[in-house]
Amino acid sequence: FSMAAVDPQVLALAAQVTESTEQDIPLLLLKLKGILSSPSLGCEGSKKIKQELYDYGLTQYCLLVLKRDHSQLRGGWATAAQLAEILSHCCVGLEVKEDPDEFYKKFLPSAIDNLLILGKRLQARFIRAIKDKEKQDFLHWFQIVTDAICWLFGGHIQLAACVLQNDRFLQLLITDDVETAIIMMSVLHNILRINSSVLLQVDKETLHSVLDELVYKLSSTTNPTVGSAATKLLLLVAKFCKQLVQLLTARYKGLKGLLNKQWTGKGFDRELNQLSDLLYLEQCNGKGEMQKQHQAACVIQAVWRGFQTRKRLKKLPQAVTTLQRNFRAKREQVLQHLTKQKEDEALKLQMQLQRQRAMRLFHERQLALLEVVHASQVNKYMEELEEKSALTIQRFWRGYRARRTFHQQKQSLKEYKAAIIIQRAACKFLEKRRRRRPLSPWKEPKGLTDEQRLALQQKVDDYIKLHPASQMSEEMSKELHMQAQEKLAQFLLRSRLDQRAAQRREALLAQVNTDVELLMNAPGLAETTEKDLGAFMSRSMPVATKARQTHNTMLKYTRWPWWKKLGDEFMEDDVIPDDAINTELETLFIGGRK
Repeated sequence: FSMAAVDPQVLALAAQVTESTEQDIPLLLLKLKGILSSPSLGCEGSKKIKQELYDYGLTQYCLLVLKRDHSQLRGGWATAAQLAEILSHCCVGLEVKEDPDEFYKKFLPSAIDNLLILGKRLQARFIRAIKDKEKQDFLHWFQIVTDAICWLFGGHIQLAACVLQNDRFLQLLITDDVETAIIMMSVLHNILRINSSVLLQVDKETLHSVLDELVYKLSSTTNPTVGSAATKLLLLVAKFCKQLVQLLTARYKGLKGLLNKQWTGKGFDRELNQLSDLLYLEQCNGKGEMQKQHQAACVIQAVWRGFQTRKRLKKLPQAVTTLQRNFRAKREQVLQHLTKQKEDEALKLQMQLQRQRAMRLFHERQLALLEVVHASQVNKYMEELEEKSALTIQRFWRGYRARRTFHQQKQSLKEYKAAIIIQRAACKFLEKRRRRRPLSPWKEPKGLTDEQRLALQQKVDDYIKLHPASQMSEEMSKELHMQAQEKLAQFLLRSRLDQRAAQRREALLAQVNTDVELLMNAPGLAETTEKDLGAFMSRSMPVATKARQTHNTMLKYTRWPWWKKLGDEFMEDDVIPDDAINTELETLFIGGRK
């Protein structure tokens, strides 16, 4: 709509709120009550005014003001209660067409939350108040706020679940104060009256918390007003859904007795009797259902026991066979143990007899030798015999210990060799991967900042001051340069001559090595032929001979078993892995070079 169609009172109020301070805004927003209650407004006019208030942000201002602590603002808590009432009237009947999600999913839940916060603050101050006048004022303002909440979710039914699931609503409901508890139970009654299925929409924890608080009020207070309100709420809950009656019966098993014992004759017997009848019917139905379940369980157990018994009877012949087999196996094992025990005893007895016979023969031999040996040589003979015996015992002991040590170290030696092979293969693989790894791209060095450049220049200047350079004339510099050039030229010439001499020396050594090897392998003079003579006169024959030897060495290498060539797959193709092949190729002389 255009600016001309906007209500001038809305425009004037919006301008005043924009230009005013935060302290004056709550009192200015109270003018909205007069604008909304204007007698000249009809139904369409009221909707138009509410839409203009929302579009110009005045409704949002009311929402923001409710968050503040009104004990420090002008107007105090009375202004806050009136703003809560104004906010609820501005929201009810408002249909936002532009960006409705912002209004229905964010603005309205925020309004409910702020109203509950305001109610919590008023409830706390009412409980702490001492003077009767203050308590009456806070209770009146608390009633206005709760009425505004009821008016708001009455106009927007979907907010009933939002109110019930809010933690602050449960905090307001869970109180020992009689007046505010009655008001909050009336709010809960309005929620259930407007949306009867709201208790099935909330989570179980919230539902249990609400029911726990109502049952607690019935069990902990003797006030008839509180008892009547709690009883009516439970009756309303039980009438709406049978599932909730089952929950009441199962969760609060002594509720029916509590109602009949404590609250009979308190002025609300009709509601009390209706609730007791519902609980009694549910208990009867639950007992019948439990009896049916018990009978069904007995039938299932009887069928299962019969099945198990028949199954056991079918397996009885097989069990007997298994028992007999196990008995025979056990008896055979006992007989084998007894036989082995008898054999061990017989072997032990035989060894004892052999030992006694050997000892007797040894003593007889010693007596015979004593008769032959001269008396003066007996001690010497006995010492030699003892020494031989000691050597024999030591030899057997060293052999046993060496064999035991070898068996103990055999596995560790095998593991050590395997570890060496694995490490060698891993090192070759890593070396190959390192060679194939591409070079990292060049990264330009970072430039110096102005501060770093100044600091570096200051360090250079300080160093120059501490270490001044020696002064040298231009003629001395040129002379020093010429001397350096002459020495460099002499060094390069001398190094080139030394390099040529070293190359010639290496060539001569390679040729001598080849000739020596040919002479070592040459036949004798009596067996020499012209072919052998040509091998010493021609330089191609040694080359061909060494090539043939190298070829044979390579063939032997290819015929090696796999475990000798373990790790060769990690080597380059142009690298010969065997050191023996490299040794063979070192003495090959081709064209005067090694």
